[in-house]
Amino acid sequence: MSKISVAQAVSRLRSGEVIAYPTEAVYGLGCDPFDLQAVEKLFHVKQRPFEKGVILVAASVEQVVPYVELFNTDWEEEVLQTWPGPVTWVLPAKEGVPDWVTGGRKTVAIRVSDHPVVQALCLAYGQPMVSTSANITSHSPAMSCLEINTVFKEKVPCVEGCLGGLDNPTQIREAKTGKLLR
Repeated sequence: MSKISVAQAVSRLRSGEVIAYPTEAVYGLGCDPFDLQAVEKLFHVKQRPFEKGVILVAASVEQVVPYVELFNTDWEEEVLQTWPGPVTWVLPAKEGVPDWVTGGRKTVAIRVSDHPVVQALCLAYGQPMVSTSANITSHSPAMSCLEINTVFKEKVPCVEGCLGGLDNPTQIREAKTGKLLR
């Protein structure tokens, strides 16, 4: 079984690899969102269509400021009241956020997580990372490193930790309208 520490996971992220880690409800798959080859590996492992885009997860609001329109907006207060926490917001993307992150849209989905492992990973990495459920598309998400190793045939290293206690994946809300998307 391929269990790794946070430091080892950060080294793997910097090398363009895909990692698995616990989140608020399920295990997630992550990689460097600005490394096209890493994102392609993630989509390949997950068997996910490339045009869907990805969610970014961060340790702090400061980590997401370069990528989204947040401050001095009608939605700033509502978003900031939920972060850090288990709410993913679809926000207007700033110039330069790659299409493979946005799925070709003018928005990007971002969560500032309060999960201790996610916090540790993003703080050590110094930037947001991709966060998508650890599963083959349309299958149930993995709930442990053991399941990660079974599903992905020990090809995805896993940071072990406790899940955050949510029964369902985090909410996804559209910032401009407040609409609940998931």
